[in-house]
Amino acid sequence: YELRDDHSVKMKVCRKHFDYIHECISILDEKLSNLSKPYHEFIKLASTIPGVTDKSATYIITKIGTDMSVFKSSKHLCSWASLTIQNNKSAEKKKSVRISCAGVYLNPLLVQCGNAAIRDKKNPYFKFKYDCIKKRRGHKRAIIIAIARMILIYIYHMFLKKEVFHPTETDYSDILEELYKKHRE
Repeated sequence: YELRDDHSVKMKVCRKHFDYIHECISILDEKLSNLSKPYHEFIKLASTIPGVTDKSATYIITKIGTDMSVFKSSKHLCSWASLTIQNNKSAEKKKSVRISCAGVYLNPLLVQCGNAAIRDKKNPYFKFKYDCIKKRRGHKRAIIIAIARMILIYIYHMFLKKEVFHPTETDYSDILEELYKKHRE
């Protein structure tokens, strides 16, 4: 390509800025990995959930911590993370039922983990839950209200009991026979 001198100068400046940003990101990642070493056990526990990687588990732990005695129950944690629907009803007038914007960092992260969990081919647990809820509520509500909330509840109980992800309700009898055969294979 033929670039004029002013274009090449602009591209060099952009490239330097791009390299500087990547250098800052690598420094922060290294610092974060050093700070997260004491929580390695909890990171490994949380990353056993489908859709949750080591990095996302680290970010979740930075927001909620590892001491679950701070929260009265898993419902309290979900309410704190703004993964519950508001009930705003008065005098039989129903107002907004939107999700609050309190968990501005944790909520989008759990939604992304939920999206990854429903696409996981190895463990279709969240995919079957998602499909059942999506029929009634739609994609966004199924992800936010159901899957992201389930992931947070599982993390709460896993941190309390210090055990890996192992769903108890793995009854796939209501799904199509061919999907169940694929799951068994």
